[in-house]
Amino acid sequence: MSLSSAHQRSAKNQADSTEHTPPGDAPEEAVAESAPKDGTEAAAPGDGPDAEQAQEEPAEPAPAEPPPTDPGLGPGPAEPAPAAKNAVARWRERHPDITRALSWSLTVIAAALVLFAFLMPDRLPQLTASRFLRVPAEPILLAALLLVLPPRPRRVVAVLGGVLLAELVLLNCVDMGFYQTLRRPFHLLFDWSLFADGLSYLKDTEGATSAYGTLAAALLAVLALLVLMPLAILRLSKLMVRHPAVARRGTLVAGVVWMTCATLGIQVSGVSVAAKVAGQRVRGQVAMVQQGLADQKVFAKEVADDRFAKVPQDQLLSGLRGKDVIFTFIESYGRGAVEDPAMAPGVDAVLRDGTRRLADAGFSARSGWLTSPVTGGGSWLAHTTFLSGLWVPDQQRYRYVSSSDRMTLTSAFKRTGDFRTVGMMPGVTRAWPESKFFGLDHVHDSRTMGYQGPRFGWSRVPDQYTLSAFERLEHGKASNQPMMSEIILTSSHNPWAPIPRTIGWDEVGDGSVYDAIQKEGKNREDVWKDAALVRQEYGKAIQYSLTNLIDFVTKYGDENTVLVFLGDHQPVSTVVGVDASRDVPIAIVAHDPKVLDQVSGWGWSDGLQPEHGAPVWRMDTFRDRFLTAFSSPQP
Repeated sequence: MSLSSAHQRSAKNQADSTEHTPPGDAPEEAVAESAPKDGTEAAAPGDGPDAEQAQEEPAEPAPAEPPPTDPGLGPGPAEPAPAAKNAVARWRERHPDITRALSWSLTVIAAALVLFAFLMPDRLPQLTASRFLRVPAEPILLAALLLVLPPRPRRVVAVLGGVLLAELVLLNCVDMGFYQTLRRPFHLLFDWSLFADGLSYLKDTEGATSAYGTLAAALLAVLALLVLMPLAILRLSKLMVRHPAVARRGTLVAGVVWMTCATLGIQVSGVSVAAKVAGQRVRGQVAMVQQGLADQKVFAKEVADDRFAKVPQDQLLSGLRGKDVIFTFIESYGRGAVEDPAMAPGVDAVLRDGTRRLADAGFSARSGWLTSPVTGGGSWLAHTTFLSGLWVPDQQRYRYVSSSDRMTLTSAFKRTGDFRTVGMMPGVTRAWPESKFFGLDHVHDSRTMGYQGPRFGWSRVPDQYTLSAFERLEHGKASNQPMMSEIILTSSHNPWAPIPRTIGWDEVGDGSVYDAIQKEGKNREDVWKDAALVRQEYGKAIQYSLTNLIDFVTKYGDENTVLVFLGDHQPVSTVVGVDASRDVPIAIVAHDPKVLDQVSGWGWSDGLQPEHGAPVWRMDTFRDRFLTAFSSPQP
């Protein structure tokens, strides 16, 4: 082989090597050598024979430049290090026993929370251990459903089920409060406005700071429950999915146990082991809503049916013409105040002494019982029931009747044309449009009575001041026109601390004298630590209201005075118990014997203290009985 042949073969191998080098992988020297020596421009990429293949394989983008750093602001944001993202996982690896214990603890807590929610009662006295030693049907059905659902629907059902279960727990908690105070459940249609009343009550008794703090705590508790309950069911559903065989067997066994207990009627402490608490609560609420909607038509007919609406003006209340008639409601004055051994001795002594004092002043009295539509609260519902002659136990009926033209006892006096009608409303703090429905020509409320003294618990104005203002603003003024008055006495309103005391009527003034009296009273916190002390203070509050009302009649009443006074409802169950009746005392006091002669057929007891066996009427029947007794015979 010649030297020239070897050189040609070496050049050929070098060319072949260069031709098969991928774009971008050639050394810089090769690229430099490939450039033309004569200064002409090199071919652009993509113009050569491998251009099509190069376009099908785009180059990876170059890494982004780090953001410029401002010396005045420090280094820019940095991505979290991979080690930080796995810190929890590494901690679990280093502490397997603690991790396992925490996991099981959370699972047990989740199961207990869900079980508690399904078995939770709606009344506080039923919150006992025996109520939770039962097998609820609803979680068994929910577990069976979660086991057969695909992943995504399973998560959706778990979350929705948790939210609904949380709402059921909240409803049970609200019902507990309603049963403790009003002895009835919360109504989903009509009772939402009562939360605002409850906040107002807290502001009046505890102060704005405490009231809004309580509200914030309640809202946080609601939010926490709405979050934790779905998380609990999600956790349990994931556990079932990880152990499907065990979950299926457990669900089947629980179902068999429930059916066996239900069939045999097995009980623990008088409570059925096979429970359907949640389902029954839901059905009960649905039925209550349905009844509320159906009641609208029924009540509309009752409002329109009024046999006194067409009684001639000259016949209506003809037996009371020329009299000054006063209707007085005493807050929370119930049957328990007169008959319960804890309160009755002091209250009955005031009633007996009052009967004697009234007799010395030339007055006589008759007394009986009425059954209120409410207990523990809802005074306006009792007032409306008494005056309208309609049973008004809820907000729906109240709103409907108060916007109607139904004739009330008070508006009946106005309809005669012979009476001026006024109201003394110390509990009213803002515009009260219902005064038109009740037929009141003028209303004096807490803003217009001229009171300059302190609050006494919820009550803004002491009863003695209210009666003194009534004498000064209305009753004591010379007038040729008889007057019908509606007076609300509020000093016996819950929480019965502090309680004002009776002073000389000439000492009342503008109420400033009550500053010192209020400081002498007991604190609510001290009173409500002991149920026996609560009953004691409640009795004292009723005594205070009765004493001042009797004092007013004996001091300012005359031969034309007619007084009808009654309680609006029983106090809360803390005072009278959960099984107490809804009866309240009522009495009629008059100087003219002819007035009481017209009600002689009622069978009421003599004096201010009704006998135990005196007639008991529903409160809504009083209007018609009163109008019948004091109106001319109808054709």
